[in-house]
Amino acid sequence: MQASTSRRSPSARHSMHLLSAALLAALALSACQAPGDVNSSTSKNEQVGKVRGAQAAQADMRRDELQAADAAASAGAGYTAPAEPVKSMPAQPVTEYKAKPVGNLAPAGRAQAQAQAERVMVTGSRIRENSGLMKHMAAPMPVASPAMIAPPPPPSYSQPANTEKYAEREDNPVVRASEQPLSTFSIDVDTGSYANVRRMLNDGQRPPADAVRAEEFINYFDYGHAAPKSLATPFKVSTELAPAPWNAQRQLLMIGIKGFDVPKQTLPPVNLVFLIDTSGSMDSPDKLPLLKSAFSMLTRQLRPQDRISIVVYAGAAGLVLPPTPGDRQQEILDALGRLQAGGSTNGGDGIRLAYATAKQAFVKNGVNRVILATDGDFNVGTVDNNALETMVADQRKSGIALTTLGFGTGNYNDQLSEKLADVGDGNHAYIDTLQEARKVLVEEMGSTLLTIARDVKIQIEFNPAQVAEYRLIGYENRLLKREDFANDKVDAGDIGAGHEVTALYEITPVGSKATRLPALRYTGAAAAAGGKDGEIANLKLRYKRPGEDRSQLIETPVLRSGQRAVASDPMRMAASVAAFADALRGGSQYDGWGWDQILASARSVRLDDRWGQRAEFVRLVERAKSQIGELKPANGVAVSD
Repeated sequence: MQASTSRRSPSARHSMHLLSAALLAALALSACQAPGDVNSSTSKNEQVGKVRGAQAAQADMRRDELQAADAAASAGAGYTAPAEPVKSMPAQPVTEYKAKPVGNLAPAGRAQAQAQAERVMVTGSRIRENSGLMKHMAAPMPVASPAMIAPPPPPSYSQPANTEKYAEREDNPVVRASEQPLSTFSIDVDTGSYANVRRMLNDGQRPPADAVRAEEFINYFDYGHAAPKSLATPFKVSTELAPAPWNAQRQLLMIGIKGFDVPKQTLPPVNLVFLIDTSGSMDSPDKLPLLKSAFSMLTRQLRPQDRISIVVYAGAAGLVLPPTPGDRQQEILDALGRLQAGGSTNGGDGIRLAYATAKQAFVKNGVNRVILATDGDFNVGTVDNNALETMVADQRKSGIALTTLGFGTGNYNDQLSEKLADVGDGNHAYIDTLQEARKVLVEEMGSTLLTIARDVKIQIEFNPAQVAEYRLIGYENRLLKREDFANDKVDAGDIGAGHEVTALYEITPVGSKATRLPALRYTGAAAAAGGKDGEIANLKLRYKRPGEDRSQLIETPVLRSGQRAVASDPMRMAASVAAFADALRGGSQYDGWGWDQILASARSVRLDDRWGQRAEFVRLVERAKSQIGELKPANGVAVSD
């Protein structure tokens, strides 16, 4: 977008100049006629400095007014308009700039304002010098009329300091089965944490501990869980029990859920709204250009019965492409190609317009989904996270889901992106490469778009006669109260067509010398009486079919007789990924397993690696080892490699 004064009428420009002149004169007068205190004896040079600061401030105000007018003149900022006008929402009103005279401030305030004015003066002097209006920096500058001050060129966007946001959390604790036999959580199909951390490691950056979510690392990979035979039962539950690779005195319980896979050609009609952040911060190769390429891949998978709309948001939200049939792909691709970055980030208005557009093209018994693609925070309009979550939660009742895709670095708001997808009955992914875009939007399109089971919850009841302690690996922000399991009004995660969900429990059997919790004085063997000796645990799972409000129940006992002597390849891979996630968080949970043990375990896996994901995982572990070095758990004892 290029700023242009031709968008304002001559009378508007004249009024602006009059206002600028008046403001400049007032600032100069207040700088020279301060009250009679310590500043009343200000030297001539100091007064000139204030005048120069006032001139620079006036120039800044003019620049801000130009930019605000440009944003208002282009609803849905960041979009180069096609021949036909596009519908748009009104731009946000421009807040009037009001300067405070330096002389009316308290002494401390005057000193601070004077220092700021001197900094601005240097910048303004350089602009004037480059414009030929000043030959020497030290020469006194007379009070100038607004016409003498050439407006500075519009500033190019510069990435601010790293402001990425991640939700704080603690690893799940070890729990005594006799005290708390029930463990309840919502399933999670997100994978964004793994791709985001991969981006950091590839950039030579150590990931923040809170950016690492073990369940999203584990669920990034395919473990070949058994699939259901028909959609009548939308998914199949399987379990595996084997010695834990890092300590044979403990056991690892792997729970696998596999959704029924629906071929792409048999997917019901799709109604998608691309909700795209086109704010100024998206002007980076790994943001808007990558985003456009990713959505272009998805566009090429569309069929005539599908519909695509495009909504953009920057300072304001705008409808770029109304609902368009999938066989008009070139029209969709052209609309994507015209997108440009510029402006602030009014995501709240974008979400409202996206849902309104999705409702306009709603497909009964079809796929109705908004796909939000962004790099960071919403900084104008509705910016409160709780308000945004409530807005999305209200909209999901209309049958329209929300998927969030994260892009770029520096200001990525992982916390908000994950939460909006959670309350929006959708999933969250992070796109760092074209290969990841293909994985999420092409290879896994069915699971990304089509929901086959809603509000899926898992509850494990451990048998205290067999299990002394247990620990759920990951899912810290998906834990549920035990009473929430049977409450159909409590929201939980959804499963898409062909989706896999994997969960791991570390178990310490009764009688093992590897228990972590100290013995209790008043607890005896009677606490375990009545348990079924052949059962390690009982697994319960609840889910709702799409469009239904009452949940279905599945029960599967975990039998001691089913324990394997050696973990399978899928379990070894899942254990390696879980240990890697722990190592990135400090390496405190896995009994001395370090980088070399993780690498040896991952290299020993013999599974199909069609897309090279397991080979890439090994390279990431090697890279993390070289970047981070020796692991130092919270207890201060180094983990040996």
